[in-house]
Amino acid sequence: MPRNLSVAAHGRLLASLKRTMRIAAVLATAALLGAGAQAASPPTTALVIAFYPKGMSQPDVTRYRLRCNPASGTVPHPALACRTLANLAHPFAPTPPGTFCTALAMGPEEAIVTGQLRGSRVYAHLRVQGGCEINRWRRVATVVPGFPNR
Repeated sequence: MPRNLSVAAHGRLLASLKRTMRIAAVLATAALLGAGAQAASPPTTALVIAFYPKGMSQPDVTRYRLRCNPASGTVPHPALACRTLANLAHPFAPTPPGTFCTALAMGPEEAIVTGQLRGSRVYAHLRVQGGCEINRWRRVATVVPGFPNR
């Protein structure tokens, strides 16, 4: 049966409904902000580095790990390595085709970097053969141990 409400009761009902709607809006906003905070966390950086001091044709290999946010791992200076990565847009980008590079050779050292950098998969083969490749490794020497000090 329909109820007849007085004007005063009707006003109280509307006020209660408005309060309920405001509370629901505040809770929905808080939930969205909470979800946004989780989504805003930095993407994963987790690298595995294999360093071959005598080149990949030799069995000698040293393995390192690096994670960022927070910085940790077995590389010599994880915090410095993570800062280096943060300051480079594409730290492991290959030398573009057609680039003229000097014919230098610093040694047999090679390194393989795999894992995730800022949420994207990474595979990089670093060596110290050719000026462009030397500069490529030098840029990330704080990340990838083994760059020759000659």
